[in-house]
Amino acid sequence: MATATSWTDVYAIFKAYPNVVRVNQDEGCFDKEENKIDVDQDNVDAARVELDKKKYQVQRTGEQNPEFPDVLTTDTIYASVQEQLDMQYWDAVNGTTTWKDHVAAVKAKYPKPS
Repeated sequence: MATATSWTDVYAIFKAYPNVVRVNQDEGCFDKEENKIDVDQDNVDAARVELDKKKYQVQRTGEQNPEFPDVLTTDTIYASVQEQLDMQYWDAVNGTTTWKDHVAAVKAKYPKPS
């Protein structure tokens, strides 16, 4: 049985086992009738990978996702398509690299999960 070592693990347990309604680090995982549920760490790890991918998308786009109410990204996210096209136009006109710098900053701050 997996024990939740962080909130990430708890989210992953809920994702991997939708029937789990309560996770207690000392007691384990339980359904709505308080039946104990055995949790396979491999399933939790797989769910964590999926959650990390979604979190990565939230971080890069700034679009809020109900699965991640605590992830609010407003500092370095991709600009809108219109703004990026404008950056590319003015980069071409002025010989600057504003758009490349913008994309590089977002990619550096939020690297793709492995």
